[in-house]
Amino acid sequence: MDISSISDKLRSGSNELALQTAAQKNTALKAVISSIEKNRTAILAANAEDVALARSKGMTEALVDRLSLNDKRIDGLIDSIKIIISHTDPIGEETAGWKTPAGMTIRQVRVPLGVVAIIYESRPNVTVDAFALAYKSGNAILLRGSSSALKSNRAIVAAIKEGLESSEAQGFGISSAIELAPCESHEEVEEILTAVGKIDVALPRGSAKLINMVVQTAKVPVIETGAGICHLYVDESGDLEMAENIAWNAKTQRPGVCNAIECILVHEKVAEKFLPRLAKRFAGKVEIRADEKAFEICENLCKSVDCKIVPAQDSDFGFEFLDLICAVKVVADVNEAISYINSHNTKHSESIITESRQNARLFQAKVDAACVYVNCSTRFTDGGEFGFGAELGISTQKLHARGPMGIKALTTTKYLIDGDGQVR
Repeated sequence: MDISSISDKLRSGSNELALQTAAQKNTALKAVISSIEKNRTAILAANAEDVALARSKGMTEALVDRLSLNDKRIDGLIDSIKIIISHTDPIGEETAGWKTPAGMTIRQVRVPLGVVAIIYESRPNVTVDAFALAYKSGNAILLRGSSSALKSNRAIVAAIKEGLESSEAQGFGISSAIELAPCESHEEVEEILTAVGKIDVALPRGSAKLINMVVQTAKVPVIETGAGICHLYVDESGDLEMAENIAWNAKTQRPGVCNAIECILVHEKVAEKFLPRLAKRFAGKVEIRADEKAFEICENLCKSVDCKIVPAQDSDFGFEFLDLICAVKVVADVNEAISYINSHNTKHSESIITESRQNARLFQAKVDAACVYVNCSTRFTDGGEFGFGAELGISTQKLHARGPMGIKALTTTKYLIDGDGQVR
């Protein structure tokens, strides 16, 4: 990969894009929607090839689900672009302004970051989401997906470029604002991450292994997104039916995504009531890896229902399964739950089921995570659900952006100062 040539092209695209109006960018995005619709069959055919190859290599069905596209998911991608089009353009927004005693007028305004690189695994929907958010916020983007989604990504980027080129002829689109890395070797990732002065910021999106590698290798700034070791805590006062339904949703709806729960903590005073309910609900679907107390409560249940409950190993706690497997642990109270979560999570999404306002507020105040829920599934940690239309990922760091990253996460600010000949 010739990172210099690619970054030069993207820099040129970002410089042009930074000067475009919201109307111009929206017109280009509408052309992209038309092109994706026009190329729907080709995109689905390319994705089918990726999926078939992934299955032949033994990829788990949970991860195959992340890779797969269908008409409904393409409709969802188109809808997400429409929502991004409807959002106010953040570029030029004045975030602060004042006049100094020396007579200068100072304004702080939003500007694009410039050239953004996103490094991600599977999930070809990220290709569309990342492009649309970057484009609307005035940034050029370099996409580096995984080899498992290469055919899908090529088809999607070809459709995006076709849409931009069609609007470029009318003075709107900037086709040089997007590039797809060849994905021919792992060295490409290192080239991107060490391209100081060429790439303004890199975003990893994927497994803990990928994210850690990016953070350890990068010489360019990184917005760290996190692996999803998410927890559900069932409090002493929690509604057990609600807890059962939320646990089912958060674990089984899409087990291969980062906002699915990987561990359930249960207050010891409700463990004997709740755990048999959970085991029956998970029977035939989810393997439970239980700590000693939870295993004692549920062990005999395996004789009467089709559930798989095994003693947990220490390594099962604080682990992202990305599969229909869930660790379960009994805790003494909300304080032990909070302490356990803060020492085992990835600062992504955590939830408490409780009818105690005091415990709910304590949990939200003390749990260290980007998103902390009360009586709600962690599956809602998503840019679309938050009203962003799409997301670049879930930031688990504490600087600049945290949680689902929408348009404004791809902006920074600069000060514009007007004077009248002042000198200091």
